[in-house]
Amino acid sequence: MEEKKAHESVRAVERALEILLAFRPGDKSLTVAELLTRVNLSRPTLYRLLNTLEQAGFLASSGEPQRFHLGSSVAQLAHVWLSDQRIAELAQPVLQGLRDATSETVALFVPDGTYRLCVAELESNQPLSFRRGVGYREKLVRGASGRSILSQMNLSTEELRGYLVEPGQDLSALVSDMERIRAEGFGTSHHELIEGAVAVAAPFFNGANQVAGSLCIFGPSVRVDEPRVAQFGALLNAATAELSRLLGKKNF
Repeated sequence: MEEKKAHESVRAVERALEILLAFRPGDKSLTVAELLTRVNLSRPTLYRLLNTLEQAGFLASSGEPQRFHLGSSVAQLAHVWLSDQRIAELAQPVLQGLRDATSETVALFVPDGTYRLCVAELESNQPLSFRRGVGYREKLVRGASGRSILSQMNLSTEELRGYLVEPGQDLSALVSDMERIRAEGFGTSHHELIEGAVAVAAPFFNGANQVAGSLCIFGPSVRVDEPRVAQFGALLNAATAELSRLLGKKNF
């Protein structure tokens, strides 16, 4: 019974997405009759899903006959997506400068709830290198790029628990690492997510002086020794200051 309910719930989501994706460039609004020509749904099912989508703000309707258009929730998602794309576009010269200076893979991450999301990456040209790829998503508490963001979010101890991979995880090591990142301006991780990889990352900020993401340099431990970690940290501090400036951050 539970499995059947779960399947029905997934199917309902698929049908709702089918309705949203039925809207094409140039469609200001669509009637139920027009939607029925684009989705493989019965009229009662379509009406039920249209009502649900309207209540959630993904659609809005007006007129007689009733016409549906995309709602404010779609605009909110578009704003989030476009904001990430704008950051990635602005960061390209900064990322290029970091890769030229280090010859290692560099990436840009933005927060995504309790996760971080890679929205830009320039891969090292060296034979031995690491990459994650645009779209890679990982918990903020894991890795230098995630903890660099987390360190600037001013979370209480209880709020921080909601970011843990495991509810019973000891917070002391995480809190200590976040304090170190705030003191030095960058964080590091060794062999944490990829065996043999070292990552160095630093946070950047938007015009409201809120953390907007992190820049990360990562490469194999045979090349990224402690002197290079210090060098990468200094480069990242300069790069994140420049990117923060481009995003409107003021120096107080």
